[in-house]
Amino acid sequence: MKRILPLVLTAALLTSCTSMRYAGVSRLRDYDIGSTSLPEAFDGYRIAFASDFHLESKFKERQLRGTVKALQTLAPDMLLLGGDYQEGCEYVEQLFNELSKATPPDGIYAVMGNNDYERCTQLIRSTMKQHHIHLLEDSTASIHRGADSIVIWGANPYAGRYPTAPKKRSSEREIKNQKSEIKAPAPFVILLTHTPDYVEQPEAAIADLTLAGHTHGGQVTIFGLYAPITASQYGMRYRSGLKRSRHGTPIIISNGLGTSRHPIRLFAPTDIVIVTLHRITESKD
Repeated sequence: MKRILPLVLTAALLTSCTSMRYAGVSRLRDYDIGSTSLPEAFDGYRIAFASDFHLESKFKERQLRGTVKALQTLAPDMLLLGGDYQEGCEYVEQLFNELSKATPPDGIYAVMGNNDYERCTQLIRSTMKQHHIHLLEDSTASIHRGADSIVIWGANPYAGRYPTAPKKRSSEREIKNQKSEIKAPAPFVILLTHTPDYVEQPEAAIADLTLAGHTHGGQVTIFGLYAPITASQYGMRYRSGLKRSRHGTPIIISNGLGTSRHPIRLFAPTDIVIVTLHRITESKD
């Protein structure tokens, strides 16, 4: 028992919010996603995804600077943000001022989390706009490479739950119209949403890839194998990592960077997700 306890404590330390390379980021998680829907011009396109900052929780100013340094070093084509940005309105300006320093060439796109609709909502909206961060609240944005494009769809799962959340619009119908357009290739659609549970909604089936956070990887787990609390109605199914919805859509769930309720992580390391897109050529056989 005396030998086991130090090992457990060491492992717990290694899963905290500070890494040797970048403060605030315990690990970088790389995923390669292939699709026949991806336009050729986007083959090799790199996306960084960061979520659940909860500034200041266990994630503080030092961790924020380390995260921005990691994003600058990784140099993705685009940065996506998954919501739950703050644990108090006084941290909003500091967070987005630092994140705007990442400067990916195709910009920064974001959605709101449940925390952001509970407080500071209008401040977050105005501060994002001030720092040229594009907030998608049940709306879409297109990224172009010549005649080719991909679509970022920021879905809002909180319509009707919070008075500050916008009413549900028809973004999914707009995307369906684009996908059914005969004269142009069907766009590759990335669904960006705070909670992974949204991937089971019928309209989510039109996405080619979903990115979500919210679960914190369980935040406190038993050796990374089981989490008593996941903040998902699907339990362990969408706790962390690469999964597939019942529609067959790949979904990547980030552990996020901050903490909620209690400033502790155990065997649920913080992360930044890097996705590299690859075009798969359909067989003519």
